[in-house]
Amino acid sequence: MRTEEEAVFKHWFSRTPPTSTTPLEHYRHGNAHLIELRQVTKTYQSAAGGFTALKGIDLQIDTGEFVAVIGKSGSGKSTLINMVAGIDRPTCGEVLVGDTAVHTLTENQIAAWRGQHIGVVFQFFQLLPVLTVIENVLLPMYLCHRWTPRERQERALYLLEQMGMESQAHKLPAALSGGQQQRVAIARALANDPTILIADEPTGNLDSKTADSIFQLFTSLVENGKTILMVTHDQDLAQRVTRAVIVADGEIVEERRQAQPISRSELEAMYA
Repeated sequence: MRTEEEAVFKHWFSRTPPTSTTPLEHYRHGNAHLIELRQVTKTYQSAAGGFTALKGIDLQIDTGEFVAVIGKSGSGKSTLINMVAGIDRPTCGEVLVGDTAVHTLTENQIAAWRGQHIGVVFQFFQLLPVLTVIENVLLPMYLCHRWTPRERQERALYLLEQMGMESQAHKLPAALSGGQQQRVAIARALANDPTILIADEPTGNLDSKTADSIFQLFTSLVENGKTILMVTHDQDLAQRVTRAVIVADGEIVEERRQAQPISRSELEAMYA
């Protein structure tokens, strides 16, 4: 990477890590961690009655962590990460992200907050089919009124270059492979330089080689200061994150750090 590119990369992606002099409670609402879920419960109501997807979840995630949420289908994984992103809100409990009490925000406030602080990557890419690749990446910057028009264009091209997609900038998403579309989706998620990247099965529709390249992109983002919370069924990737949070029946039943790897047999049992 050229020196000029390195400077730009550091300007757009670097984060100053906490120091030992940082007070224990250094965010506005008393949270000592970048992400804190406190006794979060989520109950959905339907004609058949109530269904509790999350049951008193407590979770803390620090800046620069790469956390995988794993478990069987219906265990509450996606609901959990949707709480952090403000896509869903708790029936009771608190969701604190940095200086923001997400559970107290109105719908309009959540949309504005998410646009600036959270990047979301979906399993099915969710690129707008009528917009070109670069227009998809530019859109979040326009919606959140970030940077000047020239800076937006430069940033979009830079992000696409980092994803290896600069040469595809003026194509429509339909002209790209699944792996290419996911790279564009990651560039779009990074458009407003969010602190946190939320990814729901980001490699679920990709072959193993392409999935590995996407994971390497995520790893490089974490190394440059991003925090990533990812739901995954990929057994290989689940063994390579900073921490794995294991969810079953709406509860966190176990947490494993990198020093406590999950064996393949254990993972297969979780997804059985």
